[in-house]
Amino acid sequence: MAITLVNPDGLPEIDVYRQVSIASGSKLVFIAGQVAWDAEGATVGAGDLAAQVERCYLNIGTALAGAGGSFDDVAKLTVHVVDWTPDKMPLLLEGISRAAAKLGVTPVPPATLLGVAALDVPEHLVEVEAVAVLD
Repeated sequence: MAITLVNPDGLPEIDVYRQVSIASGSKLVFIAGQVAWDAEGATVGAGDLAAQVERCYLNIGTALAGAGGSFDDVAKLTVHVVDWTPDKMPLLLEGISRAAAKLGVTPVPPATLLGVAALDVPEHLVEVEAVAVLD
């Protein structure tokens, strides 16, 4: 495995991600921000943040598989949420949990969560991008 995830002493331990990823592979994979589209480009989960987060993570899983990898190879995630407020955290975590169960993984690489004013179209509430490293 090309990625080792750690929480170094001196930094807080966060349940939903690790503070540091150490990459030792040789192939970088940059995945475009994934929104809640199905394979035909139709939005999944209109108005439902948890459903859209789930779909974004499933799409990341599909993109990783297409590159010959999995969530175990992810070095960094960036999550963009429209009109983010802390009270949305349970819905974000619910969507991640549902996707993780379907993918059979625990997606905890370092992550950055950004609140944004808008995404590509009004019905998209979240966008997730990933960087992976493969052996």
